[in-house]
Amino acid sequence: MNSRRKFLQQATALSIGGALLSKSSWAESFLHSKKMPKTGIQLFTIMRDMDTDPIGTLQKVAAAGYKNIESAFNKPGSFYGKKPKELKGIMHDMGMEWRSHHVGGTPLKLPPNFKIPNGPDGKPMSFPAMMNLRDNSQELVDLVAEAGIPYIVCSSINIESGDEIKKSAEVLQRAGEQAKKAGLQFAYHNHATEFNLTDGIVSYDYFTSQISADILKLQLDLGWVFKAGKNPVDIFKQQKGRIPLLHVKDMTAAGEMVPFGNGAYDFKETFENLDIAGVEYFFLEQDFPKKPFEDIVTSINNFDKFKKSL
Repeated sequence: MNSRRKFLQQATALSIGGALLSKSSWAESFLHSKKMPKTGIQLFTIMRDMDTDPIGTLQKVAAAGYKNIESAFNKPGSFYGKKPKELKGIMHDMGMEWRSHHVGGTPLKLPPNFKIPNGPDGKPMSFPAMMNLRDNSQELVDLVAEAGIPYIVCSSINIESGDEIKKSAEVLQRAGEQAKKAGLQFAYHNHATEFNLTDGIVSYDYFTSQISADILKLQLDLGWVFKAGKNPVDIFKQQKGRIPLLHVKDMTAAGEMVPFGNGAYDFKETFENLDIAGVEYFFLEQDFPKKPFEDIVTSINNFDKFKKSL
């Protein structure tokens, strides 16, 4: 009897252990689903539609299947014409959660010879005056704190000279301290230029070395990282645990932004190493799409297929 009981116990243990270790087991599927954040979107992708019809636009975002939201820019005193708690409630009622908000670091300064892209109506897009961290950091922090969301992110800041980089670091330091005091986490979003050498300074390295990780976290924009010739996983390792947010942006070999999965970038290694970075949320993004609503559907459908390959 004892030997039979022992045999059954061992067999049961082996069976359970094998199921837990199997790549096709329900246990791994459960753990994997817990590891992968729900798919988010950066609303800059549909910026004009959010300005003209925020409710209808968010309904389309929800219908496409997005669950996490990152908003972009502030007209003075509001988010897309809505008060902070009002907008958060609207998103929640649609089955989505507002996680993060982008703000400019300094007043918008377009690059020399920059051609403003056309919107879906064929006319050049307009950029109304927005608040920025250099001039309005406390007001912006207060608005985001009122919304009750965890992250405020600097979308970009002037880094065209060594002097600008140093002044911008001071802006980021101050904003990060204000955010921390308000119970928010401050983060910085990169473009490709942060990895360039400017007057002997690489601004990404300067910001991350001069500002402590508790004040400044990072939102790694994967598209711009690839564009700069860098491997996101290398940055994950260099900035271990400091990257709670990602932008997932795909581009063609020629540098044209396209829906996720329609470009040249391979995101598999990156998404297999999210735990190194400490990623909590990621947001699909496409700058100035010609067919915004078609493209956001294409992106999330392609991403759903991509997830199955991990």
